[in-house]
Amino acid sequence: MKRKVNAIWKGDGADGKGVLTAQSGAFKDMPYSFKTRFENDNGTLGSNPEELISAALAGCFNMKLSFVLNEADFHPEQLNTDAVLTFEDGKVISIELNLKAKVSSISEEKFIELAEDAKKNCPISGALNCEIILNASLV
Repeated sequence: MKRKVNAIWKGDGADGKGVLTAQSGAFKDMPYSFKTRFENDNGTLGSNPEELISAALAGCFNMKLSFVLNEADFHPEQLNTDAVLTFEDGKVISIELNLKAKVSSISEEKFIELAEDAKKNCPISGALNCEIILNASLV
């Protein structure tokens, strides 16, 4: 599988602007800039690379966990994961995954074990060079 995303940037670092477009059409001409990256805490002006990395990890982790649960003969009703990325001194330091899951007939201990396995073996986790923290609970 190959996936393509196109990034166009125009102008200088601090004053320039760019757009991102995904092959899938999930986003097209999505704006990003220095301001959307560092000065727009509510995210209304556009995205940034860190937000996209967080989304990729949360989505991949949920999908991997679903498969890990299935292999252990459990069937999740819902996996709800927030990914909180910490960016300091020009580097992604960590991403904290906060998972709340509905999975019937599983003990908390077994659920945590399987969630840790999914975190460790998710393809996006393997591509990242930062600490990944998992807080998982059943609801």
